[in-house]
Amino acid sequence: MPRKSPVVFPQEQRLLSELGERLRLARKRRKLSNAVVGQRAGVSRTTVYKVEAGDPGATLGAYVRVLAVLGLEGDLNLLAADDRIGRKLQDLALEPSPDTRRRKVNPPPARNREGSA
Repeated sequence: MPRKSPVVFPQEQRLLSELGERLRLARKRRKLSNAVVGQRAGVSRTTVYKVEAGDPGATLGAYVRVLAVLGLEGDLNLLAADDRIGRKLQDLALEPSPDTRRRKVNPPPARNREGSA
């Protein structure tokens, strides 16, 4: 039974296609064929075609192997390296809210054993 293709939104598909095109250009600059890249990466020539086409069905591992063959695997360290949104959310959670700054917490009155204050 064939696997279902993942749902990919147009913007994400555009990103994958652009990545594939950059990988194709990098391969051509190195004067390597799809067959050679596939052999060195340990994937089929068809998988290299899929990676260069930005096929969302190609595994992340296939993309990584092709990057490694082209000497570009270090670029993976740049992915999500600067999580500006996450840091901002974290900073907001660390700041006390305006309500807690204004409110003074008073301890409850001490009660004796009979229950009267």
